[in-house]
Amino acid sequence: MKKKYVYLLMLPGLLFLTLFMLVPIIMTIGTTFFQKGNFTFNGYMHFLQDQYFLNILLTTMQVSTVTTILCILIGFPVAYYVSKQSPRTKGIMLALAIFPLLTSSVVRSFSWIIILGKNGLLNSSLMSLGLIQQPLEILYTPTAVMIGLIHLFLPLIIISLVGVMENIDPDLVKAAESLGASRFTVFRKVIFPLSIPGLILGSILVFVGSMTAYTTPSVLGGKKRVISTFLYQNAITLNDWYSASVVATIMMVITLIVIGLMTKISTKLSVKG
Repeated sequence: MKKKYVYLLMLPGLLFLTLFMLVPIIMTIGTTFFQKGNFTFNGYMHFLQDQYFLNILLTTMQVSTVTTILCILIGFPVAYYVSKQSPRTKGIMLALAIFPLLTSSVVRSFSWIIILGKNGLLNSSLMSLGLIQQPLEILYTPTAVMIGLIHLFLPLIIISLVGVMENIDPDLVKAAESLGASRFTVFRKVIFPLSIPGLILGSILVFVGSMTAYTTPSVLGGKKRVISTFLYQNAITLNDWYSASVVATIMMVITLIVIGLMTKISTKLSVKG
């Protein structure tokens, strides 16, 4: 009887997800295989043979990958430091980390325009210090997009890692140190393996978020297209919903492949650790 009640409680949520998420996704994917009533793969072949689209896809993958790696490198030590603080200090630090998420992505993106522009805060400061002679060309490049995405998604990986790291038993670290292990060995043999679940979860959130983000690439990337802005261009500007559906399907497939690979890597590393 208890299981029956559990299923009944789950039913409204499952119906909502099925009607408003699963059914639209299936319909979107289904339309990509039919043109003029005939079953075909021409839509996918057209995009996968188009060098312009392949360049956009490559740029998107590069931006998402580099953003994820930089978020890991920045977020891992921060998360470890936060996890070792007292509950009160930890709460304050997490609140500060989450605070950027409370600001609109549009506002954050435009603030980076003020900082990274030719006459922006960064170039003005570097030139006044005599470190550069001409303004740096950062704005409207993939670098600017990555800076904006790191600002956007860094809190996610910090939160994911803190949740795992705070549950690492301090006695394990002390035991390793008492046996003569160096700090690097303790990190490699104890802290890192036990942090893998949070690391993989945070990496998935950052990568998928970076790959599907629209506002930040649109504002900071200028004419440099990524797959999300290309999708918007086909759907809204060109009113070509068939091409937009094909691009959306390709994006979903790549996202699922990346999630599957990261999950597999997590399983192997966890077993090894």
